[in-house]
Amino acid sequence: MNAIRIRRAFALAAGLCLLLAAGPAWAQETGDALAKNATWQAPKPQEVRTEVFAYLNEQKAEAATIERAGKLWDGLPEEPTETELLEHTAVTLTLADPQAAELVALCAKPKDRLILPQFAFLAEEKTPPLVANNLRLLYGRWMVHESLYDEAQEQLAELKPEDVVAPATLLFYQSVVHHTLLDKDAGLKAISRLVEGEEQSPRRYVVMARLMQQDLEELDEESLDHIARRMDDIRRRLDLGRAGKKVQKVERGVIESLDKLIKKLEQQQQQQSSSSGSGDNIRSSRPAPDSMIIGGKGKGDVERRRIGSESGWGDLPPKEREEALQQIGREFPSHYREVVEQYFRRLAAEGSD
Repeated sequence: MNAIRIRRAFALAAGLCLLLAAGPAWAQETGDALAKNATWQAPKPQEVRTEVFAYLNEQKAEAATIERAGKLWDGLPEEPTETELLEHTAVTLTLADPQAAELVALCAKPKDRLILPQFAFLAEEKTPPLVANNLRLLYGRWMVHESLYDEAQEQLAELKPEDVVAPATLLFYQSVVHHTLLDKDAGLKAISRLVEGEEQSPRRYVVMARLMQQDLEELDEESLDHIARRMDDIRRRLDLGRAGKKVQKVERGVIESLDKLIKKLEQQQQQQSSSSGSGDNIRSSRPAPDSMIIGGKGKGDVERRRIGSESGWGDLPPKEREEALQQIGREFPSHYREVVEQYFRRLAAEGSD
């Protein structure tokens, strides 16, 4: 069962990679009917256009700018996808705001720097909600494409579906961030809101959301699967040049979880050893009758072992260590054995310092 869950998790991760790698231009389908029980509604394209041009007028945009915006929106399909609606809104905003133009230009290309611009205007009270909210969504979506999930969470966390022109897109990317960062409760909440409006959401969003939902519901925080995902998250952060307090906190959590898991395996192994040795090597080819008393000359003593502190498992004798690794190898894919072997090597190195 564990192996099945792990394979499903890998398939889900691969699906997300394919979905996100397609970028902003991939085709989507938006249903015409609205979900009966949805707590949010996708805005009509004409409503968004009206709001955008009202913003341009408030900014006292020149006639030439209004004309350029008109041509841009005239090129929008009759039934645009959420992605098209969001991108047309963002590009129109750049015609009247140089700061918006800088952000949109950044989101149109791959990440080329370790430290990203803050774009402080997104958090300023004077910035119109139309500008701040939709550009934060655009920025957060780009961050997810670049595997910057912590930064994306900061941009998307406070946004609500009614704040943006692409509510399903917002809920989907919030779900991806929470799922990737293993934030189970927040992830299930975002997914639930997305799925409740599935009739007005792009179908691909809904399909992936249901897979993420099932994965999060079955995720056990004390499992090796959960530990391995956190290790992957550490590698991702380090690859991005992140090595601060957040990474250190995740690393400490991984070590603590491994300690608990390995101690549990040791206790199981000791119980098995005690059970197999308590009968003084009695062997039988068939079960004993219910009323029969089993004889034996064993003393019944069990070797007392100290279940060490956090790093005590690094001192296991080679034979017992190998038996524990073999047990892990039987239950999980081979790369998990490598994870635990690396853990042992790290503890041994710490003990020699």
